[in-house]
Amino acid sequence: MNLSLTFRFRSQILTQFHCTQISPIKHPLKQELHFSTNHNNRNLMVAAKKAPIEGVSEDLNSIASYNLDFAYSRRKVRTAFTEVHQHLDHCLFTNAPEGIRTEEWYETNSRGLEIFCKSWLPQLGVPIKASVCFCHGYGDTCTFFFEGIARRIASFGYGVYAMDYPGFGLSEGLHGYIPNFDDLVDDVIEHYRRIKERPEVRGLPRFILGQSMGGAVSIKVHLKEPSNWDGMILVAPMCKIADGVLPSNAVMKVLTLLSKVIPKAKLFPNQDLAELAFREPSKRKLAVYNVICYSDNPRLKTGMELLRTTKEIESQVQKVSAPLLVIHGGDDKVTDPLVSRFLYESASSKDKTLKIYEGGYHCILEGEPDERIYAVHDDIVSWLDSRCSTK
Repeated sequence: MNLSLTFRFRSQILTQFHCTQISPIKHPLKQELHFSTNHNNRNLMVAAKKAPIEGVSEDLNSIASYNLDFAYSRRKVRTAFTEVHQHLDHCLFTNAPEGIRTEEWYETNSRGLEIFCKSWLPQLGVPIKASVCFCHGYGDTCTFFFEGIARRIASFGYGVYAMDYPGFGLSEGLHGYIPNFDDLVDDVIEHYRRIKERPEVRGLPRFILGQSMGGAVSIKVHLKEPSNWDGMILVAPMCKIADGVLPSNAVMKVLTLLSKVIPKAKLFPNQDLAELAFREPSKRKLAVYNVICYSDNPRLKTGMELLRTTKEIESQVQKVSAPLLVIHGGDDKVTDPLVSRFLYESASSKDKTLKIYEGGYHCILEGEPDERIYAVHDDIVSWLDSRCSTK
């Protein structure tokens, strides 16, 4: 997530808020705008209208325009686009390894939320070396680009597991809303404890893989249970806010107050990050097919939780003790590669590796030229292989 863009506060937003209030959306699957001056509707904010997706039918574009606040509408949209995804011109899809066994399921966690889960296992007859548990980035899902990434890692003999956080992807919850980051972390811990007991990986090494905001999730998971992981892979992690990006104290006070009054409001300014996240133009154009990602302005409470979390992580990075691989694109403008160097140098891990890929952008796992994508994946697998051999 681009903290330097997301957390720059614009005063005109306050003026906008005082002038316009939004009433409930009457049909959950239609993006209808209903404006009102009723101050009882402060927690309901509307999604921005989406541009048509080129190359798909009018019917699919109509489905893609559904209001994604609700999990069941996100699931309908994903189902409608499943076949489209399989035919996208991206090396992760066109060159996907064959024979990978996949499973999708929903489970209700201890907070009563229905969580979407997925696994990718190597083809029958290939021994599983370890489990790799994935934490996705802000606004994302484990069902789009990671589908191809997971298949590649699984093809090398790993059981790969993923979940969508509450409020993201196919899991239950208001889209893009993180009322408490620590609750999200606990949801991840709970799910991957269950994965640990699955018969195909019971007793095998466990690794956690986090991308962008998922890097922050992974670090928090590790700090809460430092002895439960055999290694951590962080890809362009969001673990410190760059100097000069934080709003002024006065603005922070306003944001803090607003996040308590209208926590779900989409009032943090934002911009399309695809231009900054994907180095390869042809792959950048495919980002629009990730139809269930959260792409509206961040909700106020979500923004404040991300700020709070990165501050906490920044003050505790020296407690990171697991074997560590940190990966970052050298030209990443979304999360600063200097932050990854700060993490690498500060962590107390005795086994730690930092890889900065020259010219790489934020989406180093999926947005680079094909050769670079494969090279990064191979580096991850090589690191995993060497740690598994010592077990």
